[in-house]
Amino acid sequence: MAKVRAAVIGTGYLGQFHAEKYAAHPDVELVGIVDTDQERAELIGKKCCAPFFTDHRQLLGKVDAASIVTPTGSHFEVSRDFLLSGSDVLIEKPITTTLAQADELIAIANQHGRLIQVGLLERYNPAVLALAPLVTKPLFIEARRLSTFKTRALNVSVVVDLMIHDIDIIFSLVKSPIKSLAAAGASVASQFADIANARLEFENGCVASITASRMAQKDDRTLLVVQESGPIYVDFVNRSLTQMQPLGRQGANDATEMLSQTQTFEKADALAHEIADFVKSVSTRQQPVVSGQVGRDALETALTIIGAAPGGPHPDLSGR
Repeated sequence: MAKVRAAVIGTGYLGQFHAEKYAAHPDVELVGIVDTDQERAELIGKKCCAPFFTDHRQLLGKVDAASIVTPTGSHFEVSRDFLLSGSDVLIEKPITTTLAQADELIAIANQHGRLIQVGLLERYNPAVLALAPLVTKPLFIEARRLSTFKTRALNVSVVVDLMIHDIDIIFSLVKSPIKSLAAAGASVASQFADIANARLEFENGCVASITASRMAQKDDRTLLVVQESGPIYVDFVNRSLTQMQPLGRQGANDATEMLSQTQTFEKADALAHEIADFVKSVSTRQQPVVSGQVGRDALETALTIIGAAPGGPHPDLSGR
């Protein structure tokens, strides 16, 4: 089987790691690294033993797959160019700046038989992969994604920067449309929301509370899923999953004991897993799990939360 010809567009903090994963994949030929900063493109290109360019258009029609790891404002244009030239694309989250742009990319991909995968990386966290088959009918979900202060991504709301990961995970577990949504947010260090909370009620009765912050004293990333069989608790920082099961219940008012079972996971390379999944989709022509539509739905809810939270302007994703 011929190797997948791949390119990486954008070699910032995350883009450099995309390049490294492609370079290490046995079924991939990394045929190009692109960055508008020529020194950066050359640095990453030489590190990954790949040709480097300063204009993505130099690679149109020459690759099977491209990772789009540019600022969000250019996701639409760059992805559109590659889709129209016959390439599949892996677009880092969020998929685009607007829903109209996301819808157009999805339409182009469908019309031309191309694939879109969106880089919602937490889907490949081993704890999340272990959680999915355990969730049957969630009643309540609480997600907390708290991060210490960093200067990165202060030109977007924390909802698009961090919360969107939990929005996507919750959608994958609940599998029901949103019935109602309420949100609140506060700006602390930037002109956009640095702390936000959203309460989602789904049509199947499940309720989710999601909190995201980039103002925490320490990283705290957890997910609690409550269902009739008992709660399941995921600790992303410590890479653990705990199932709790009530024992000895005989009546509605009886006190119960809880049986607790904890799994821990080795540190995994989620990005390598994500890219391997993308390469597999490119080769087999099967839709990615985190498809363009999945990324579009996560963006729609993120933008709705931003609009519902009082006291802050709408973020401009164009400079991210």
